[in-house]
Amino acid sequence: MSNEQRHLLVEGHVQGVSFRAYTEQKASELGLEGYVRNLTDGRVEVVAEGPEDRLRQLEDWCWQGPPAATVSLVRGEARPASGDFSGFAIR
Repeated sequence: MSNEQRHLLVEGHVQGVSFRAYTEQKASELGLEGYVRNLTDGRVEVVAEGPEDRLRQLEDWCWQGPPAATVSLVRGEARPASGDFSGFAIR
């Protein structure tokens, strides 16, 4: 099974609610590599690489997020895997 990359932009009340920490935990559980970071406009960016089915699970999870989050939109874009990541990190 080949790896792919998913670029996600998560909108809503997603900063200051441990979204990055929960995302790192979920992505690590799924065996994905990449990163999550806050953007200055209030969104959270997720770049993850791995098998397509696991990327879909992460994207589905992002629609809910952690308990204190209120997600209004997740914009996802599939990309070819870069292979540039080792593990999953908060940036």
